[in-house]
Amino acid sequence: MHKLPARALEYLNAIARYKTLRKAAARLNVDPSAVSRLLSQLEENLLIPIWDRTNNRNPITPAGEELLQYYRKMHASEQATLSRIDDLLNLRTGEVRIAVGEGIIGDLISSSLQSFLEKHKDIQLTVEMAGAQDAVNLLQEEHIDFALTYASANHPKLHCHLETTHPLELIVPPGHDLTNYKTPITFDSVAEYPIALIDKSTGMGRLVTLAEEVNHLKLTPRLRTNSVAALKNFVVSGLGVTFMPLLTVWEEIENKKIMVVKMDNFIFSQAKVRVLSIEGRELTLAAQALLDHLSETMTFLAPNSPYTR
Repeated sequence: MHKLPARALEYLNAIARYKTLRKAAARLNVDPSAVSRLLSQLEENLLIPIWDRTNNRNPITPAGEELLQYYRKMHASEQATLSRIDDLLNLRTGEVRIAVGEGIIGDLISSSLQSFLEKHKDIQLTVEMAGAQDAVNLLQEEHIDFALTYASANHPKLHCHLETTHPLELIVPPGHDLTNYKTPITFDSVAEYPIALIDKSTGMGRLVTLAEEVNHLKLTPRLRTNSVAALKNFVVSGLGVTFMPLLTVWEEIENKKIMVVKMDNFIFSQAKVRVLSIEGRELTLAAQALLDHLSETMTFLAPNSPYTR
């Protein structure tokens, strides 16, 4: 049996993140030859290549991926242990990193973060705005502790802490023709009107793509964007229609700037907000405290939210 030197695994992890030897060495502030030498020694001991020096897109071999999974779990376990020790000393210091979809972030910022930071003054938060696919990538690369996603695809390496149903709705300007329908409209009916669609890397975009495939229909958007704010403004300005969860546009609905039209669409009706983390990776106490707080204070995470149908 061979020992796995922590320094060599740290170097391999840096190459996985920055893709090239020189970039990894620069980030670690070490000589590239030292990185190469240590990894070569590990390959000689294991009798198998762990990284491809000629591949700048995906340099890590299958054997290298096994080593990285071990290294990242070991690192996460170490962080969790140190967090517990800090907690025993009543310091509650630490950093929590999360990713949140743009359509959800308003609910997060409005009250949840303020009350958490007031209660835990020594915990630092990093909040990244990310679509569903980008959030999954951040989790897999160990850059965040957990993610709040909308309509993310199921993933075998992710653990779902909780989920709530928030259907994807059709939103239109007040007085739009579609508001005259007395029964829920079909997906096909939407194709007749100017529409804005969000990028496919987001959960909302993924659902629309699924609906297009099921209905054998390709929507042609007047506007394609990766911004939830741009979608809202498109509808508020009377330019056309789009799809969005009810809670994301609740303020605009209350101010009569936007209306919701009922749809008959099974795919949209099953959309969920999920809190995800890496399967098998234990959250630090600070991250778990934030997750518990958000589950109690965020409307998007409330099990019986008045904003869902």
